[in-house]
Amino acid sequence: MKLLESYNLSGTELKNRIVMAPMTRSRANSEHVPTDIMGTYYGQRSGAGLIITEGTGPSINGAGYPRIPGLYTQAQADAWKTVTDSVHAEGGLIFVQLMHTGRVTHPANLDEGGQVLAPSAVALTQTKMYTDQTGAEEEIPAPTAMSTEQVQEAIQEFVHSSELAVQAGFDGVELHGANGYLIEQFIGANSNQRTDQYGGSIENRARFVIEVAAATAAAIGKEKVGIRLSPFGVFNEIFHGEDTAEMYAYLATELGKLGIAYIHIVDHSAMGAPEVPQSIKESIRDNFGGTIILSGGYDRDRAEADLVAGLGHLVAYGRPFISNPDLPVRLEQGLELAQPDFGTFYTPGPKGYIDYPTAEAASA
Repeated sequence: MKLLESYNLSGTELKNRIVMAPMTRSRANSEHVPTDIMGTYYGQRSGAGLIITEGTGPSINGAGYPRIPGLYTQAQADAWKTVTDSVHAEGGLIFVQLMHTGRVTHPANLDEGGQVLAPSAVALTQTKMYTDQTGAEEEIPAPTAMSTEQVQEAIQEFVHSSELAVQAGFDGVELHGANGYLIEQFIGANSNQRTDQYGGSIENRARFVIEVAAATAAAIGKEKVGIRLSPFGVFNEIFHGEDTAEMYAYLATELGKLGIAYIHIVDHSAMGAPEVPQSIKESIRDNFGGTIILSGGYDRDRAEADLVAGLGHLVAYGRPFISNPDLPVRLEQGLELAQPDFGTFYTPGPKGYIDYPTAEAASA
């Protein structure tokens, strides 16, 4: 079964082609520092060929949701070390996803001194966000348009965070260029209304993405850098125009020139988002020329079929990993999958997080 075969990812041997997709679980503390149960959670899921962590703020301005982890202070790096140690002790590999939320935040969710920054001062029409500080949904302010100097500072924040990631024992980083967060806010024509070298044309709107990837690869090694992209994604109000196909063909080509480890393509059509045309996926694959991670509502048979057909090299599973810590075993044996408790996806504490049993424990 191809899904269970090993795979060489830029010189690193994965024990299978199953990837644990990044999923926000909101179990860090109020200072965005990982907690002990996070080490347990990821360690339990180390049967995956590769784990990609939940979105993790790379800077004081980028950790925009309650209790998401950060990776911009030494305390955060030290806490992440217990997570990576837990995964490595079980023979697993783990990348951290660096997610700068940009305009998708409320100041109450940022550390003191954090700013709501974006490529342009374009506010979300989704006007409210929950904050732990008030225990209620609050009005999201319009972001401050980043100066050219602040754009350069943000690039260096990704670099600093990636260097802390290596120090914390991560095997690599995934740049979150999807789901309407800062990197994709530069890509999107509606969220990027800049008139400098970072706005307007395809080449200019792609510039931030490519510069972040290049700077991060130079800092920690291209083999340790992947990126997640969501062509035609509409999450967090990113609207793609007539140049979407051309934009992602260009991005894939330029990222291929950098030689980074992989592109992780998001297709959330199984959750109601617009479907990513197969032609776009094939264009990204062909122009990039490297490892492609497929994601979006996969079961065992569809994953196997797409791998055999050469549509991608690895397959990411999200929600099934929440309630099935031993998912690779269940996929191998064709066992029924346990269903997750949606009510505990983002709640603090161990319930609905580290208390899902393995199939062996459940049968016992």
